[in-house]
Amino acid sequence: MRAMLSRAPGGPETLELVETDAPEPGRGEVRIAVKAAGVNYPDTIIIRDLYQFKPPRPFAPGGEVGGVIEALGEGVEGLAEGDRVLGLPMVAGGFASHLVCPASRVWRIPDAMPFDEAACFLFTYGTSYYALKARGSLGAGDTLLVLGAAGGIGASALELGHVMGARVIAAVSSQEKADFCRDIGADAAIVYPRQMGREAQKAFGAAIKSQASDGVDVVYDPVGGSYAEPALRAMAWQGRYLVVGFPAGIPSIPLNLPLLKNCQIVGVFWGAFVERDPRGFSAQVAELFALYKAGKIRPRVSVRMPLEAAAEALKLIERREARGKIVLTVG
Repeated sequence: MRAMLSRAPGGPETLELVETDAPEPGRGEVRIAVKAAGVNYPDTIIIRDLYQFKPPRPFAPGGEVGGVIEALGEGVEGLAEGDRVLGLPMVAGGFASHLVCPASRVWRIPDAMPFDEAACFLFTYGTSYYALKARGSLGAGDTLLVLGAAGGIGASALELGHVMGARVIAAVSSQEKADFCRDIGADAAIVYPRQMGREAQKAFGAAIKSQASDGVDVVYDPVGGSYAEPALRAMAWQGRYLVVGFPAGIPSIPLNLPLLKNCQIVGVFWGAFVERDPRGFSAQVAELFALYKAGKIRPRVSVRMPLEAAAEALKLIERREARGKIVLTVG
């Protein structure tokens, strides 16, 4: 099999393409012939040893794939060789032509779902659905602000917010991204600068308030950094600020703000939720597939690259140039 391996901590340029034997599935596992692998922000930091989980090296990054079951380990039920599936190894292993994955993390995909969409479905929509529904209690009529709304995870939150009946404001770093967000359902879009000094923060906060005069009920923040404070200042009474990620850095928040707003700052650790509440996660997976089959959500794959171009795909994520999802095509 082919795999893009991380042998030592470093950036995307440190990944190495290798040829090796395909792994054999153990008890309760399946081997997937990978057709497509999703590329996500955690892939850029796990290879630097900056992620919450540090898999033993060498490892291939990649936390989600679409493909075909090629072999079954002992004791696997409900799946068969030849099934079209998505696999969620969660931490790593996806940037390869073959992947061994626990059967409990493998789902058959709808006949109409192509492999590239399967490969970028659960990581983003799963995180956003858990965040908005379970952690943010987003409801019809609420105002939702999505930071980094043009990226894969931001776009999924935008779509789900629209489905859940919220008024969705997309915050992005370029007019091109703003147009993309409007095309997929944003009610309004705000363009913020890439460098967020104090004056820019004030302008950003004013732009949010111009779109939500009574404040924002839910903020979905997969960006962090200096974008967080103006978004928090623009919150409504008893709003919910969802902390999802920090590609722009970990923000410093004046704690008088949640007091004055009587609002909540809520952590969203989807990976831990999946581990701690597998029954709740399975229920959400079923709900997401139902939304997909109904045509209410669909991953926006904007860039497809071969497995050998994994480093360049990760650099696009690091430079925050992605619109929608980036996928590696494998088989």
